[in-house]
Amino acid sequence: MQTLISTDNHLLLWAFVMLAAAAAIFIEQNSRLAGKVPGAVLALLIALIASNLGVIPTDAPVFDAVWSYIVPLAIPLLLFQLDLHALFKESGRMLFIFLISSLGTVIGTLVSFALLKNYIPELDKVAGMISASYTGGGVNFAAMSAKLNPAKDVIAATIVADNLMMACYFFILIGISSSYWVRKVWGSPYQDKLEQEYHDPSVNKAAEYWKPKSISLQSIALSLAASILLVAVSFSLSSFLQNHFQSVDGVALKMLTGLISDKYLLLTTFTLAVVLFFRKGIQKLDGSQELGTYCIYLFFVVIGVPASIPLIIKTAPLLFVFTLIIAVLNLLLTLVLGKLFKFSIEEIVLACNANIGGPTTAAALAISKGWRDLVGAILLIGTVGYIIGNYIGSFVYALLS
Repeated sequence: MQTLISTDNHLLLWAFVMLAAAAAIFIEQNSRLAGKVPGAVLALLIALIASNLGVIPTDAPVFDAVWSYIVPLAIPLLLFQLDLHALFKESGRMLFIFLISSLGTVIGTLVSFALLKNYIPELDKVAGMISASYTGGGVNFAAMSAKLNPAKDVIAATIVADNLMMACYFFILIGISSSYWVRKVWGSPYQDKLEQEYHDPSVNKAAEYWKPKSISLQSIALSLAASILLVAVSFSLSSFLQNHFQSVDGVALKMLTGLISDKYLLLTTFTLAVVLFFRKGIQKLDGSQELGTYCIYLFFVVIGVPASIPLIIKTAPLLFVFTLIIAVLNLLLTLVLGKLFKFSIEEIVLACNANIGGPTTAAALAISKGWRDLVGAILLIGTVGYIIGNYIGSFVYALLS
């Protein structure tokens, strides 16, 4: 489809992404009505509307750059002020609810396949790809696509369906976590804590949280330099290890080497080590939270871009239904078992998000909602999905083929 801004007009596309993020932040902090809607949702909505009206393309190198460079850069920036005590306290709980949610993905895939197997070609292969992706992330989708080798038009249609479903799922998760009834039934200690800190109803909570602080040029320079160094070292080491271990045999050994060489796990681990050993110096880096959060707003703009409703109607309406059934059943099962095992709604929502969208999107959601104590835990635990995703996808395909 011809768009107002072309795919190769990089400057205008960067301008759109940054203006959309700025607009979302401004509206969130300066409007009482919009202040009730997280800026992340506003950013996603702006992009979704623009792409569906033909203002911007649904795919472009600029958007890939945000995924490849901006998101990794944001992770160390946001972890520099991490509460390590809260991280160690939450990681075990998050792993348990994450695995429960992974079970929800498998059950959701089996049910959705049973309902739609007579209407969608090569659905057994699609089920394998999606169950892997909805346990880990895009890396698992790519790996299972290469392994199962479905028709190229099936892969393309599945990606389109997944993009729109993911945007819808964000709205569902954010809406659930903000619901008074849901918070009352499941409990929301992290949101309650945030509201107690900013309890005046006449004050915009986002504006109050991000009120002006003393930030020096030196802090900005050191924060960005430290963050990009951590990204460069982690990703370079990940590539080296993956090349070194690519010929290993055995399921257990492959899982171990996959865990050791995962770039986001290495990045999170190295950042935590820096925070642990250089805590006093790192805590003086004022502005790292602001820089990291701004990067996340850019990320939310990009998430909304590929969600093309006309393209779904044209190419893959039933595949959208297939992915939506999986996501909804994943959420319902996690809610039920989460209530049984006394998990809060914040933990449940982030576990579902980490399964369906991957750890980076889950961390972005936690940041946008102000659940700072859960950011490090969901980043660490979410990477487990990358490790087990391909095995779950292979199991589901073997079961259904």
